[in-house]
Amino acid sequence: MSAIYVCPKSQVPDAAERLRPSHLITLLDPSDEMPTPEGIAAHRHLRLGMNDVVHALPDHTPPDEQHVREIIAFAQTWDRKRPMLVHCWAGISRSTATAFTVLCMLNPRGRETQIAVALRNAAAHAQPNLRIVALADHLLDRDGRMVEAVDQMGPARATYEGELFGLGLEH
Repeated sequence: MSAIYVCPKSQVPDAAERLRPSHLITLLDPSDEMPTPEGIAAHRHLRLGMNDVVHALPDHTPPDEQHVREIIAFAQTWDRKRPMLVHCWAGISRSTATAFTVLCMLNPRGRETQIAVALRNAAAHAQPNLRIVALADHLLDRDGRMVEAVDQMGPARATYEGELFGLGLEH
């Protein structure tokens, strides 16, 4: 069975080589770059430029509705035969919010809490970006359940950089 994996930018080359994902989502500051790893087709690498903020700040690009629409549309092209890899700078906030979004999209309404529990169990460091989660909650018609589920996760374990982890697709 396929899965979604999350890691920090520093671990992408090794994770891509080891996991052989068919799809890669990169969520980095607008000025940061990430080449497509060998073995992943360029059209299966979604790059989104956004800062890890939850409110508009001067000189920052917050996640917006268009970013989340692109995540959802990209995830809908994934045939799930091979893993998907998602990363941001630290593998803590933007990437975990994106993995949570994709898993909610793939699972029936009402499973948001189970997905959030699975996320916390897999990654004590996960601290999903609440702006991404709120936008996804709206676009996926989850009536606040995604935001509530992430709120119930409680505080994340503080760390400078997350570790590679994977989540199964069904919850």
